[in-house]
Amino acid sequence: MTVEAPVWTGHARGSTDYRRLLGALFCAGVATFAQLYSPQAVLPLIARSLDTGAAASALMVSASTIGLALGVIGWSTLADRIGRVRAMSYSVCVATGLALLVPFAPTFQLLLAGRCAEGLALGGVPAIAVAYLTEEIEAGHAARAAGTYVAGTTIGGLLGRLVAAPVAELTDWRWAMFVVGLLCSAAAVGFIRLAPEPQGFVPADEETEGSLAHRLAANLRNPKQLVLYLQGFLLMGGFVAMYNFLGFRLSAAPFGLPQTVVSLVFIAYLAGTWASAWAGAAASRYGRRPVLLGSVVVMGVGVVITLSHNVFTVLAGLLVATAGFFGAHATASGWTGQLAAVGKAQAGSLYNLAYYAGSSVIGWVGGIAFDAAGWSAVAAVIVTLEIVAGLAAVAVLRD
Repeated sequence: MTVEAPVWTGHARGSTDYRRLLGALFCAGVATFAQLYSPQAVLPLIARSLDTGAAASALMVSASTIGLALGVIGWSTLADRIGRVRAMSYSVCVATGLALLVPFAPTFQLLLAGRCAEGLALGGVPAIAVAYLTEEIEAGHAARAAGTYVAGTTIGGLLGRLVAAPVAELTDWRWAMFVVGLLCSAAAVGFIRLAPEPQGFVPADEETEGSLAHRLAANLRNPKQLVLYLQGFLLMGGFVAMYNFLGFRLSAAPFGLPQTVVSLVFIAYLAGTWASAWAGAAASRYGRRPVLLGSVVVMGVGVVITLSHNVFTVLAGLLVATAGFFGAHATASGWTGQLAAVGKAQAGSLYNLAYYAGSSVIGWVGGIAFDAAGWSAVAAVIVTLEIVAGLAAVAVLRD
């Protein structure tokens, strides 16, 4: 009599492999998000060095997020064939290699092309991470684990920015980005060493899940998925615009803060670290919809508070807005994987495509608003995006 192999149900919360997996994804988040957003901390220095305006200098961020958005579908397809861990390992290794070379490109055009290539390589981590996590963690703890993963990405984003600014003031912004690349290389090694061998991965079978086009179409036909993708586009776009251009405001009159001090505003990312983990736990307890809607409202309130002319009130508003954004993002990104009946990797990739498209497009458009009418115009754009996102979620999403 044939004995059937036991069905894989995922690593139990608290087990050694559960902790190793989250540790590996933490390292992958650092390797990805530190280099992706490190220029954000030195955009005013880049603008002065290259003699560009706020919108043009912000292309240093947008170029990489455009590359990432273009790469996520391809990475998810590769991961369906060769495995999640292997594909993510290729992604972080190629990307960190580029991070050590790109800062020294001699022209602005080559810098943007190199940053786009970096983003294309980096796409493997956000494209695959949630699918890998969903397959390897017990279903009852998937939302909590997704929140922990997103919390780790906030640490990566924070480290990249906090390292870049003081190094740039001591040397210049190119060496600052190179040093961040070294940090990312160490994190990439950490991912490769920690990631447990996947046990829930099954290579894509077109007979059961259909072709790539079928898997993409199945998710794009789901109204709930479309609204979650809209959340990613609108909320991430507003969030990146906020961090891209608040530094310009704080370094100009009436605040006049030096760049190293301005970079400390990124400590507000720690609010996102807490909010991501909290949102994952709260979604498991209260449901995803109320947590998502509450987080969107919190982000909008925080942006309004940043209109103050008191620097401490501005920073308080930034903390509130950051917590709201990461609470919403942790909830929406984890929800896409759970909703997908087929093509979980493609569901996550479509979310990331929308998410980073928002970062690229709105992150740049915010610069046009800032150059035209200052911070109040940027804040108005972001709040409008929050209202649209919230109304769409109310209309369509149900737990």
